[in-house]
Amino acid sequence: MPDGSTKYLPVVSRPSIDDRRDSEFVRAVTDSTDQKRAEESLRKSEAYLADAQKLSQTGSWAWNPEAGIKYWSEECYRVQGFDPLDGLPRFEELFQRIHPDDQAKLKELIEGVVREKVEFETDYRLVHPDGALRDIHTTAHPVLSPTGDLIEFMGTVIDVTDRKRTEEELRRSEAYLAEAQRLSHTGSFGCKFSSGEMFWSEETFGIFGYKRATTPAVEAILQRVHPEDKARVQEHMHRAASEGKDCDLEYRLLMPDNSVKHVHVVAQAAKDERGRFEFVGAVTDVTEQRRARAELERALEEIKRLKDRLQDENIALREEIIKTSMFEEIVGNSPALQQVLIRVAKVAPTDSTVLITGETGTGKELIARAIHKGSKRSDRAFVSVNCAAIPQSLIASELFGHEKGAFTGATGRRLGRFEMAEGGTIFLDEVGELPPETQVALLRVLQEREFERVGGNRSIRANVRVIVATNRDLQAAIAAGTFRSDLFYRLSVFPIEVPPLRQRREDIPMLVEYFIDRYAREAGKNIARISKKTLDLFQSYPWPGNIRELRNVIERSIIVCETENFSVDESWLSRQPQPAPPTSQLELRQRVAAQEIEAIEAALTESRGRVFGPSGAAARLGIARSTLDSKIKTLKIDKNRFKASNPS
Repeated sequence: MPDGSTKYLPVVSRPSIDDRRDSEFVRAVTDSTDQKRAEESLRKSEAYLADAQKLSQTGSWAWNPEAGIKYWSEECYRVQGFDPLDGLPRFEELFQRIHPDDQAKLKELIEGVVREKVEFETDYRLVHPDGALRDIHTTAHPVLSPTGDLIEFMGTVIDVTDRKRTEEELRRSEAYLAEAQRLSHTGSFGCKFSSGEMFWSEETFGIFGYKRATTPAVEAILQRVHPEDKARVQEHMHRAASEGKDCDLEYRLLMPDNSVKHVHVVAQAAKDERGRFEFVGAVTDVTEQRRARAELERALEEIKRLKDRLQDENIALREEIIKTSMFEEIVGNSPALQQVLIRVAKVAPTDSTVLITGETGTGKELIARAIHKGSKRSDRAFVSVNCAAIPQSLIASELFGHEKGAFTGATGRRLGRFEMAEGGTIFLDEVGELPPETQVALLRVLQEREFERVGGNRSIRANVRVIVATNRDLQAAIAAGTFRSDLFYRLSVFPIEVPPLRQRREDIPMLVEYFIDRYAREAGKNIARISKKTLDLFQSYPWPGNIRELRNVIERSIIVCETENFSVDESWLSRQPQPAPPTSQLELRQRVAAQEIEAIEAALTESRGRVFGPSGAAARLGIARSTLDSKIKTLKIDKNRFKASNPS
């Protein structure tokens, strides 16, 4: 047309002959532009529909229960695995391709919808000729006549195999993720502080102790945060929301049952399309890790402690091997010795402090070892210290150890004997030789069970049983002011007096045989007999050096002996007049009691009959009030008579 548009004109013409036999044509011209355009539009629509069905893997169909399949679109053939060139299949052919496990369910559905004339939607599986298994989703609605009779069903089929597999993979991935989060006690979350939107995974709900129906929110988190950590958590949240900072934070949760959880939170910030910060992160319950770490630290500390103790005990053991006692066994069956052993058997199972007294050479250390062996500490170290053999300036360092630089020559830290004896027994021989300042430190150990190293300021707990021995008269030392009375009372919880050899002469033959056998084996000699003269000499000699002197005499005699007959040079036994033996045990006790009465009455006089208080007699004597009360009753002192001198 003149305006550039196009019209479609179908032309119809017929020839006609007039009277003059001239031919002419009669034509009809119709404007079919709209029809052409409608047809073109329909063809385009059909092409678009075919492409859309192909892209969406959706086919359309029509089916009549009696006549069978009436129509399939091209995509319907492809989806269900049929060739369009073969024409429409019979319904039975299609039904045979349905997976056997789905046929019964689908047949029941079809019978029901035909009977009820209703829409339906279902899934089933098809087995293609090549063996491929496809998941099909179909929907349909009934077409009814004006009278309500069923004309046909029209519907669609969609190949949802890929979607099903994707959904299955997604479900499987979600299940794996949920299981991984459950096993690792790690939950995930998302958060937009600007809008308050928040997402929690299943495990996150469990970590914070909320039910799934709870709406995730910052307030719900803060409600669970431990009060002592809440301010710190709020500060991190505020900084993250305002500055978009990544988070890496550990804090505690206080649960409704008052249990405490430790959680570790990490989150990364990103901006949404509006430039607002949003966070994606994870929260991990690290309570068990914290407990395991604490247990591991405790175990390592215990291993270190045991290792140190083993090292200490090995040191003590090596020293004990070097300083082997002069006795391997307690030898003798005299009544005096048996009384001592009875007392040893009674006190050994306890942890009581024992004071062993007796003359030099009577075997006090042997008694101490017997007490340790019969105690519950017998599998731990027995550490022996001769207080008289150590210079007074070094005794404190020897007993309690010293720190590096504590004094000239202290080039490193050194453990003392009390630390070496931890859990076991320490034996302090010649305790009466301790200097005053060391007596104070020992008193602290007995009273408070703790001490400090020389040059140190840290108190060290002492789990040690203390056994002491002396050949000195400690009561006389107290009177002379060289030994503390309060320390004496702490040491003499259970006193044992070892009798001298002259008071157990019936044990001399047994001791002689024991020492001869011991030293003869060491010297490689065979001693078959002991002369009667020698035994009589041993029995009559007073033995001022006690068992130690007897041992030395026998060892010397074995060395010079050239025959199988054991004899001793009489000149080796001193015949000089011996000092008078000490008073009997009863006399000693009476003398001690008299000294105690004198000291207590003097203190009561000074305190005017007052027992306790800063100026009381107990404080003046340096002993506990209960101890003084007990001694007043035992010694039958009338404390009331000292109150008469009190003007008040």
